[in-house]
Amino acid sequence: MTIAILAVQGAFAEHGAMLDRLGADHFEVRKAADLSRPFDGLILPGGESTVMSKLLRELGLFAPLKEKLDAGLPVFGTCAGLILLADRVEGGEPCFGGMDVTARRNAYGRQLGSFRTTAPFAGEPVPMVFIRAPYIVQAGPGAEVLAETGGHIVAARQGNRLATAFHPELTGDTRVHACFLEMAAAGSFPAQ
Repeated sequence: MTIAILAVQGAFAEHGAMLDRLGADHFEVRKAADLSRPFDGLILPGGESTVMSKLLRELGLFAPLKEKLDAGLPVFGTCAGLILLADRVEGGEPCFGGMDVTARRNAYGRQLGSFRTTAPFAGEPVPMVFIRAPYIVQAGPGAEVLAETGGHIVAARQGNRLATAFHPELTGDTRVHACFLEMAAAGSFPAQ
């Protein structure tokens, strides 16, 4: 199994390091030609969602990735990646969509509003790092809420799509990434 990591902006290297710890093959996607490699899942890292959305289009990555996602490619979005997967975005425009959630950009404020906590994720307490993070204002009936903290939804899953408002790649805990790898392994999406 091989995971592609969008590497046009944001915290992509840390996701690669986490996948290394789990023994998962991976590569970075920087240009359209990178999509010719076979892969079984995609990580959309944290960063700045508006910049990422713009770069996806400018680099010719948006349309082919959207096609793969719509065909069922497993995807994991963290922070800005959550925003890219949300069907509705307060304070911004939807990008890929596909998750029946409403995301609020920079919901916890500016950089000074960044924080760490531990909260249950799919029933198990995991460390969570929030950096200028969004949260999910509302999850529709198609989305399963996996984590909440401070009265806000911070992780959800819908089919082959997993999204967190926090950065599990910035902790030493591999469980959230392992959850995504299980999703990718169980997915019926054929490697290209």
